[in-house]
Amino acid sequence: MASSTLSKLAIARTSIRNSKQFLAPKPRYIQASTHQDASATCEKTTDAIKQGADHAMKASGDMKTKAASTAQQMSQFTKDKAGKVSETAQDIGDKAKQTVQDAWGSAKDTAQNVKDNLLGKADKSKEAVKQNAEQVTKSMNTKN
Repeated sequence: MASSTLSKLAIARTSIRNSKQFLAPKPRYIQASTHQDASATCEKTTDAIKQGADHAMKASGDMKTKAASTAQQMSQFTKDKAGKVSETAQDIGDKAKQTVQDAWGSAKDTAQNVKDNLLGKADKSKEAVKQNAEQVTKSMNTKN
């Protein structure tokens, strides 16, 4: 084996001096372990990509669920506040109605009192006028 290596070196030296002769390099074969290592690395990379995609899908699902939950909570919060606003408006309406009814009752009572007072005074005035008329009639009859 050593002699064949020496003869190849001698050919290589002469080929360097003589450009017409050319020595092709001996082909090198890829070792099986390198191919297996590359295949294993490829599989590991594929698995890592799949795991990353799975994690991304899970995270997006979690975010979607959280967003839906938050939207539902905000919707319920808005409904609750709208209900409270409606209740408050109803309370204000009821209070306004009661105030108007109280004012109307008070106005009716006041009008009744005025009427009673005026009728009472009118009756007194009527009685006073009647008495004065009777006195005048008596006075006139006594003078005649």
